[in-house]
Amino acid sequence: MPPPATPLDRAIGAVIGSAVGDALGAPFEFGPEGAFSARFPPGAPDADEMRGGGGWDPGEATDDTQMAVLVGRSLLEHGELNCPDVFTRFQHWASADPKDIGLQTEDVLTNGLPWDRAAAHHFRITGRAAGNGALMRAATSAVHFAPLGTAATMDAARRLSALTHGDPAAWEGTALLHELIRVALTGADPLNAIPGSLAHVPAAHRARYATVLAPDWHPNLATEFNGAVWPCLGSAVWALRTTASYESALRAAIDLGGDTDTVAAVTGALAGAVYGAGAIPPRWTTRLHVPLPGSATPALRLPELTALASRLTKAEPHHD
Repeated sequence: MPPPATPLDRAIGAVIGSAVGDALGAPFEFGPEGAFSARFPPGAPDADEMRGGGGWDPGEATDDTQMAVLVGRSLLEHGELNCPDVFTRFQHWASADPKDIGLQTEDVLTNGLPWDRAAAHHFRITGRAAGNGALMRAATSAVHFAPLGTAATMDAARRLSALTHGDPAAWEGTALLHELIRVALTGADPLNAIPGSLAHVPAAHRARYATVLAPDWHPNLATEFNGAVWPCLGSAVWALRTTASYESALRAAIDLGGDTDTVAAVTGALAGAVYGAGAIPPRWTTRLHVPLPGSATPALRLPELTALASRLTKAEPHHD
C-alpha cells in the first residue's frame, strides 16, 4: 500500500488532476453516455486514452484549465485576490481567440463593461448565468486559499465566480467546491464535510445543492444539463463517492456524457485532492499540456503545472 499523500501531494493532485480530467474528457464533450468506456474498455492492456479527438490534440487542456492557470498566476503575482487583475487576464486571453470559450463567459469578457459590472449586466439582461464556467477553474484558487479556512476560502470562491457569472447560484456552487477541496487537502474525507459545508450556503440556494450532493442522488436524476453548475458539482461528487480511485472516478465522470471536460475537470480536482498526485496515471500526464492563448510563454506541461501548484501551496495567501 502506498504511503498516505502529503498536503503538498494533495495540492499538486488537485491542480494536475483537474487538468488531466479536462484533457481526458474534452474529446467526448456533448457525446453519449458511456462513450469513454466504449472506446477504452476498463482494464484493457496498454490503454492509451489520452489520444485527443474532437478538435483537441492528445493531452490538450481546454479553457477550463487555461483559466485556472490565469487565476493561479494572478494570485502568485499579487499574493491576494485582485479581481480587476484576474478579469483583465481573462479578457486578454479571450481576445486571443482561444479554441474554446463558453458563450456566457465570452459575452461577459467582451461586453465592454468593467470587471465589477460585466457579469451582473449579463445576468440582468439574460436571466441565465448559472453555468459551470466558474466551477471548472477552481483548482488553483482552492489550493491557494485553503490555509485561510472555510469562510475565507468560500468568500474568495464567490468573488472569483462573480467575475463571469452573475447568478449567485454559480457563486455558491463554486464556494462549495472550494470548501470540499480544502477539506480534502487536510486528509479528511470531503464527503463527510458536505453537511457542514452546506450550512455556509445561503438558505435560498441550500436545498438545491443539498439535493445533488445527497448520498442517494444520481446524475440521471438531474433536471438540467450538466453544463449547469449544480448538476455538474453533483456529478463530480457522485463520481468520487461511487468509486475508489482517481482513475475510476475520472472514468465514471466522463462516461456520464454531456459536458465531459468540465465534469471531469471538477471530478479530477476533487479526486486529485483526495488521492494525491501519485494516484494520477503517468500515461495521462505524459502528453498533458495547457496552451495559453495571448501569452508569450509556451504551453504548460507537467513540470510547470506541478511548480505552479507547489508555489500556490507555499505562497502566503492574503485576503483583502
